[in-house]
Amino acid sequence: MKRLENKVAIITGGARGLGEAHARLFVEHGAKVIITDVLEEEGAALAESLGDNAIFIKHDVTSEDGWKIIVETAEKHFGNITVLVNNAGIAGKFANVADLDFNEYKKVMAVNSDGVFLGMKSVIPSMLKAGQGSIVNISSVSGLQVAPGSPNAAYVGSKFAVTGLTKMAALEYATRNIRVNSVHPGGVKTGIVDPKLFDDPKILEPTPLGRLAAPIEVAYVSLFLASDEASYLTAAEYKVDGGMTAK
Repeated sequence: MKRLENKVAIITGGARGLGEAHARLFVEHGAKVIITDVLEEEGAALAESLGDNAIFIKHDVTSEDGWKIIVETAEKHFGNITVLVNNAGIAGKFANVADLDFNEYKKVMAVNSDGVFLGMKSVIPSMLKAGQGSIVNISSVSGLQVAPGSPNAAYVGSKFAVTGLTKMAALEYATRNIRVNSVHPGGVKTGIVDPKLFDDPKILEPTPLGRLAAPIEVAYVSLFLASDEASYLTAAEYKVDGGMTAK
């Protein structure tokens, strides 16, 4: 069964890692997918490998003008947008608040928080025309709780912002048939994590399941939220953390 038949989806940060897993899974389940990323070569190659149901557009999520181009292109190729996965994000540099460069802080907030806001602001009008929509904002367990001994004020602040933006948008558009939820991964095997650390006991210790997630395990949660199976779900937080936040 194809769970996203007749859906038109935008996936940011879609060239590799979590975004690539989302793009492949969504196309497999019948969606028409617009992949966006700053990584042009990788994104274009991915879209080509997925066939006629995927296109790639180079895109910086912090650019409002860029978002206008994304929406116009999506509507021209596939019709009104019904799914948005705000996946693009950066980790930034780890530093205590007093030691964190303000420009570094603004850079992380711009991608992780402003990018989510601009994505929703730009795509919701198309969803309203479609009469339906599902927005999945990829946050982090760091958007729910703070891990001691891991100073990263910019990243944590940006992910808590995503959690709040998700709830606000969900309430604002609940009566317009647009659902908005957030997904909160723990450790995931992506390019952000050094492969040497995938089996490091110190990295795995906080997770009761004793391993990092594969990107596809996160993408399946987004697939559910994007589908009509999740029609009564909005303003919710979905942890994909192997039990980490239960400790």
